[in-house]
Amino acid sequence: MNKIRITLVKSPISCPWPQKRTAIALGLSKMHRTVVHPDNAQIRGMVKAIEHLVCVQPAEE
Repeated sequence: MNKIRITLVKSPISCPWPQKRTAIALGLSKMHRTVVHPDNAQIRGMVKAIEHLVCVQPAEE
């Protein structure tokens, strides 16, 4: 199964509340924190909502 690595590179402090909740739901609670999630439509949709705050890369397995 493909996985993606998501890193929070910009603070969501000045963002609307739904974008902050999306970052928290992905597990990105602090700057430069990296999480690995499966590459599926639900995760891609969440990443699309906060694409200006994160860096996405394929995860090495």
